[in-house]
Amino acid sequence: MSHAGEHFAPGTYKFTVKSTEEAVTIIRDRLGPTARVISVRAVESTGLKRLFGSPRLEVVAQVDAVEAANASGDAAGSFDAVSAELATPDNGSETAPEVAPRSRLTPFSSSLGLTGLLRRSGITETALNRIQAGRNWNELNTLPLHRALAETSRLLRSQVEARTARPPLARAAFLGAAGVGRTTALCKWLSQEVFRRARIGHVVTVEFDRPNPLGPLPVFSEALGVPLAHFPCETQAAVPGGFVYLDLPALSVRRPADNAPIAAFLDREQIRERVLVLNAAYDRASLRDAYAAGCDLGATHLVFTHLDEVPQWGKLWDYLFDESIEPLFLATGPSLTGDCEEDVPGAIVRRTLPDDDTSA
Repeated sequence: MSHAGEHFAPGTYKFTVKSTEEAVTIIRDRLGPTARVISVRAVESTGLKRLFGSPRLEVVAQVDAVEAANASGDAAGSFDAVSAELATPDNGSETAPEVAPRSRLTPFSSSLGLTGLLRRSGITETALNRIQAGRNWNELNTLPLHRALAETSRLLRSQVEARTARPPLARAAFLGAAGVGRTTALCKWLSQEVFRRARIGHVVTVEFDRPNPLGPLPVFSEALGVPLAHFPCETQAAVPGGFVYLDLPALSVRRPADNAPIAAFLDREQIRERVLVLNAAYDRASLRDAYAAGCDLGATHLVFTHLDEVPQWGKLWDYLFDESIEPLFLATGPSLTGDCEEDVPGAIVRRTLPDDDTSA
């Protein structure tokens, strides 16, 4: 084991490893016995590497400044806690992990302060200003950095969850621009309704002067045992407590006047629940434009797709603060029967900031 003088200075460090064993080795031999785990999350490779490589672990650890005598006395227990915290399916590696060089240990620089770290996590200025306007902002800045991040996570989540909960979806149209994965999002929601909630109902597809490609919807609906009808048809629930979901043509972001037939249909059929589907991989300007177009059509719920292609989810906080639109779920992968995260604020917290004070 390294001598105390060779350990890193007090501070917060972030590093990426292949396995639990490698993380424990780095924390024990490089960061020293005073290091404590703050957060751990799996990081998947992108592109072709995702097909052939295994997920990696991103670890954030805190090195505290304490007396050497106290540190040595707590070393064994702290490493046991680290091992438990980092437990993942990767533990079965047969080969000894290669110890990471010092260059792979990236300081989570405390010199940035809480504001700097929040910006680095991808949180927008709008969300940051909202946090800073809170009456407990000054108190947060007096806490140790890892505690301040955890408290900020709880604050963000509580602000989103404070909204008045809406009744479960029952009769809703799925709206979205071309290419956002609108029909795939509808399939994901259908699988949740049928498999998890054991609900029954039917789906209606609608076309106006533009074609509405159905993609996997006909085959998927048949596999689920969910009737699929083409409008004109009944848009009311066929059974008490049943659902009716409508797959509409793509809305236009550039030409709002082109959305008049969609708006007229929704009003005529009295479809009050309107789910706006947005591609989270779009740049912020495109996201804002698509969001505005959905709001013009009276969107009541929100779905983000393609989260598996987005490295930072912090930009999504802006859309969670709008109390007029409820976040429904996040599509975190291409599967039609999975990759569906309904705890939207919780998922975004886990991908941006530590949700719990794991160092306590």
